[in-house]
Parts: sequence; C-alpha cells; structure tokens
Amino acid sequence: MGKLFGTDGIRGVANLKLTPEIAYKVGRAAGYVLSKEAKGKVIIGRDTRLSGHLLESALASGLMSIGLDVELVGVIPTPAIAYLTRTEDYLAGVVISASHNPYEHNGIKFFSHEGYKLPDSVENQIEDLIFSDTKIYKDATGADVGKIIYSHDAQDKYANYLKSLADIDLTGMKIALDTGNGALSEIAKSVVESFGAEVTIINDKPNGININDNCGSTNPELIKKLVIKEKADIGMSFDGDADRIIAVDNLGREIDGDHILAICATQLKAENKLTNDTVVGTIMSNIGLTRYLESIGVNLVHTKVGDRYVLEEMKKNNFVIGGEQSGHIIFLDYNTTGDGLATGIHLLEVMKKSNKTSAELNDLMTSYPQILVNANVRLDLKDRYMEFPEIVSEIEKIEEKFDGKGRVVIRPSGTESLVRVMIEGENEKVLEEEAKNLALFIEDKLN
Repeated sequence: MGKLFGTDGIRGVANLKLTPEIAYKVGRAAGYVLSKEAKGKVIIGRDTRLSGHLLESALASGLMSIGLDVELVGVIPTPAIAYLTRTEDYLAGVVISASHNPYEHNGIKFFSHEGYKLPDSVENQIEDLIFSDTKIYKDATGADVGKIIYSHDAQDKYANYLKSLADIDLTGMKIALDTGNGALSEIAKSVVESFGAEVTIINDKPNGININDNCGSTNPELIKKLVIKEKADIGMSFDGDADRIIAVDNLGREIDGDHILAICATQLKAENKLTNDTVVGTIMSNIGLTRYLESIGVNLVHTKVGDRYVLEEMKKNNFVIGGEQSGHIIFLDYNTTGDGLATGIHLLEVMKKSNKTSAELNDLMTSYPQILVNANVRLDLKDRYMEFPEIVSEIEKIEEKFDGKGRVVIRPSGTESLVRVMIEGENEKVLEEEAKNLALFIEDKLN
C-alpha cells in the first residue's frame, strides 16, 4: 500500500506528486469515511498559491461524486477553517495549502467536525480505500449528486472572531506585519487596525507564485528591517497558511515560539488561567524555556516534534497552551490548531496588560545556542539508532561533559535517510564541534 498522509496532511509538488487524480480519489475516499457516522456539507479553503484552484476543483468533484455538498470559501487561513468547521454545521473542513513551502508545492489537510486534524487511524482508512482494488462506495446519481455552494463571508466571520479575542486599545502603538503573500494578506491589516493601532504591512499582494518567496515567517530578516525602519512597537510575520507566527521585538530581535510560550504562560499564570501550571512544548524546545518556566513555578512537558503531538498532549491533560519553536502556538481555550494572528493578538494583549515593551517581554527567557547537524544513514536503520549501545554511550559521554548545562537530542527525519543531531548548550563553538563529531560517529555506525 502507498503512503499519502504525513505528519501534516498530504504534501507534494502540485500536478506532479499531488495530482488532480489523487485529489479526486482523496475526496471520494475521505468523503466516504467521514460521512459513515454523520452527514453534512464539507467546507474547503485554500491559500494563495497558483495550484489551489486545480486541486480544489478535483477534491470537490470527488466529494460531490459520492453525494456530499461542498462549500467553497476561497483564500482563507488554516485556523479559520478549523474555527468555522467546529462552530458551524459542517461534516468536515479541508485546507488546500503547503504551509511555509514554495509555491509549486501544495497539500491537503482535513479537519473533523470538531475542528481537530484527523487521527492516524482515520487517515489510514482513507489511504486503504484509495489504494484498494475493491470499490466499496457507490457513485451518486440523479438528485443524490452533491453540489457546490460558494460562500463569500467566511473571511469576515474569521476576522470578527479575531477581533473578539481581546478587549484592548492599541491607540498610539505602531505594528509591522509581513503576511508572506499568503492567506492573511487580505484581512491582517484591518484586524490589527480595529484595535486602534497604526499598521505598516508588507508582502500582502499575492499573485499565485510569490507566497513564502523570501518573505513571511521563513525569512524574518524582512520584518526585522521593517520594525527598525518604522520604529514599530512589535513586528509579526506569518507563513503561507497563517497557522504560525514569528514576531520581532522593538529592538529588531526575533521572538520565536519558545519566547512566545514564555511570555504568554507568564500572563496566564498571573491570571490563574494556566491549567496545572504546565506548558506543552517539543523535544526541540530550548532549554532556556525550561529554566525560565521553572523559575516561575511552571512545568514544561515535551512531546515529539509536530503540532499534532503537542495538541494530543494538551487535550489529554486539559492543558491550555502549547507550541513549537517554529511559531506554531496553540491556545486550546480559543481554537483547535495553531493560529498566527490570534497568537499575535495575545502578545499585544500581554504588552498592554503588563505595560512592558516587546523587548522587555522577549528578555524574560534567555535562549541557549542550538546546533543542528544531519547524519546520512541507511534508510532501514534511521529509526533504530538507540539499538546501538555505542551510540547511546557516545550521547551519554557528551551530556556528562555539559554537566547539566546542555543536552543532546537525536531524531530521525520523517522523509529522508537522515538522523538529525541537535546539541544545545552555552558555548556555540564547542557545540558545533561536538555535533559534527557525533553526526560522523552515527554515520559510521549506521551505514
């Protein structure tokens, strides 16, 4: 059987790996699986990349061919689809986007009627149907064929939701935005202006091929320069589907996901809203975050890399905030997935409530240097590195050298024949040497 779904839906170069034929089959299979227990229409949104129309039409055709109605809402952020799917009468939601990847890539991501990404078990059912030679669902005919509904108010509904997140007056503040020519391009400026702020925005003119093109959250240098040039109080940059944010403080320094967690957790704890005094991060969360949170009496729980694993841990233990260093932050009291602009609004709210500048808040935690080196290994061994006692011993030796002031994180790549070596500590030069040596050691043992 083939494999379509990764850790964040289906991804690939549009019309090459991710073809209209695949999108059509995905629509049919997903529609069949999701409609077995409930009925309703499916909402589909997309980001600004050129291939969005191609895949949208094919996916919608697949869903309609087995009798499901489809509501097309056009360009809209991923978190908006999650929000609308769970708050209105939809069987499921779909986003056609490849997030932060280049424009020629695209993807298909599903949300359940509760607004959560589909669990592995459901994705496996969909894959089984796509690759099976047995046809178990019948074609709709006559009056049973699904229809298209075009919606033009979804962006406004989402914008109004964002405006309702905080009761703050930002009059006198200047805010810089970089929407990466992505899904937030149309509404970001007006949403932030609704709080009274003066807004300067760049990369808000998508043309189908400039999404994430050296802009947005994957190229924070642009927002840094804009903040300094405009003397802004804070800058915010977003990826193509707007589910993540990288902010910049008033001194032009990056505020990554770890720092955002530190800032927002501090405010939540002060307001007695931080359930069990716990934040959820991943194994890649900076050790500086752990140490800061410990200093204010907050625990950091680590998961595997991937926002779905962060969300699973949050749901399981009723934690209210979690996220990744990449800027994918989840506030479970508000939405079921990461939301870049919502996170930005929460940052602005903390600034107002604490009466502190973004730089002062950014300085709450100190990040330790992290060095990442890839080890090229045999594909059949990349997940088995911990079965080699010599590798385990070598990792232990390095951590003993750090004497509690550093750590080693090893994880296999999800798609390539690589083992990723991350070493974190105080001395960047030492870290580089240790990481390179450990990567070479692992290559020697796993080839």
